[in-house]
Amino acid sequence: MLLSFIIPCYGSEKTIVSVIDEIVNKVSEKSDYGYEVIAVNDCSPDNVWSIISNIAHTNVKIKAVCLAKNANRPGAVMAGLRQATGDICIVMDDDGQCPVSELWRLLEPLDNGYDVSIANYPERKQNIFKDFGTAVNKKMTEVIIDRPKNLQFTNFMAIKRFVVDEITKYQNPYPYLTGLLIRTTQNITNVKMEERGRLDGGKTTFTFKKMLRLWLNGFTAFSVKPLRIATVMGFVCSFFGAVLGIAIIIRKLVNPDILMGYSSTMAVLLFIGGMIMLMLGMIGEYIGRIYICINNSPQYVIRETINIKKADEEKVYEKN
Repeated sequence: MLLSFIIPCYGSEKTIVSVIDEIVNKVSEKSDYGYEVIAVNDCSPDNVWSIISNIAHTNVKIKAVCLAKNANRPGAVMAGLRQATGDICIVMDDDGQCPVSELWRLLEPLDNGYDVSIANYPERKQNIFKDFGTAVNKKMTEVIIDRPKNLQFTNFMAIKRFVVDEITKYQNPYPYLTGLLIRTTQNITNVKMEERGRLDGGKTTFTFKKMLRLWLNGFTAFSVKPLRIATVMGFVCSFFGAVLGIAIIIRKLVNPDILMGYSSTMAVLLFIGGMIMLMLGMIGEYIGRIYICINNSPQYVIRETINIKKADEEKVYEKN
């Protein structure tokens, strides 16, 4: 059985060699498993492309992909998945936090009827900022795309071939792996394991900007629920506005000497105006994404590859 390891690389010149070496050593424990590693340089500002290029030139099982511009992690993962040829694809990080030592435990559910197996870290080794982002993203996906509440999504997962073939059909410029997996199969499970610290002891490259982009993808990529929520909020505001208007009229009729309050009027106007701007902004986000999709903006652009056969490249272009 061939295992394909997809590693999006960004700012990992100090860790990627150790990560790839650990994969090679782990897979060598079982003779009935083969491997390929697809390391995707997501236009990293450091020297990571030079490092993975050197590794690829010494080992044909290491496939190196260099993107022409930064596509963020979802785009880099899609680029790697489209180059993968294995029976099972393992998506993981480049910083050493994914416990490759637990690889066989991660693959075990796939032999028991599951299509996707995802590592579940009861104790996350990340900063408070990223913890907050993870919690918000989890709650958002539960509401918007009906993600099961007991299901944890992390960056270390194993995916069967037919699921990979299905999700790589998605060609729009805003890939969202969680949504793609949920809409493809319900046979997804977690495997509890301990998350490791970063090998270089550095800080995460997951910035607030990237987190915001991830939230927007989750909100708008696979559901129209935000628009429906906006519609409901509009009805609610209209209802309370009508009730308040009737109450003011009755109060004025009962007591003509009562002066209408400037503060209350401005408060109502500001509230309703804010709600209108929020709804218009949400609708504008959808329209903007539709416009970009119509323009056929790519998920990523491949600049250079190493150890990618010409036939594989043609197959990728056909899918795109």
